[in-house]
Amino acid sequence: MNWKPFFVAATLGLSAALAGCSSDGSLRLFTSEYGAVTDAGYRLPSVPISQIPRKYHRQIVSYETKEKPGTIIVDTKEKYLYFVMDDGKAMRYGIGVGREGFEWSGVARVAMKREWPTWTPPAPMIRRQPELAKWRGGMPPGLSNPLGARALYLFDRGGDTGYRLHGTPEWQSIGRAVSSGCIRLLNQDIIDLYNRAEIGAKVIVR
Repeated sequence: MNWKPFFVAATLGLSAALAGCSSDGSLRLFTSEYGAVTDAGYRLPSVPISQIPRKYHRQIVSYETKEKPGTIIVDTKEKYLYFVMDDGKAMRYGIGVGREGFEWSGVARVAMKREWPTWTPPAPMIRRQPELAKWRGGMPPGLSNPLGARALYLFDRGGDTGYRLHGTPEWQSIGRAVSSGCIRLLNQDIIDLYNRAEIGAKVIVR
């Protein structure tokens, strides 16, 4: 038996595995990191990640941009958020975006970061959903809080845009247009992004 083809194939396979590159362009996939997490006394449940399309799992991808590392770029059409890294790479997260009538685009900055934030529904939302009036003074942090485990507050030249990058307990909403304009990530993903993003980071929403 000629073993040479076997060893060549095995070597190529091992090289691909070590590089961590998949056929769809992902350089590294973090599918295994959606298990239950204890954070600040809260027990975040595991995400049934097998029920979320693979393209929305956190992963490092090749990404060419003129924006500097640390910039956050939101692609509302494809439902991706990119955190720009060095060497033509980015950390990509699956997101949920604003539903029809609540879409927005523009450039902002991360002005504040909060762990387990309080959620205060804006007045227009309370008018649309009067049952939210009980949270006019703020909904305490917790597993059912719509902002999830972390929130990054977006400001522009006019001040607070009212929009946030935040976590969500509603994993089914990732990859869909369902929010009132905010960009939502899985709680395990917003914790990862929170730890990477700095105050003052540029955020581009397309």
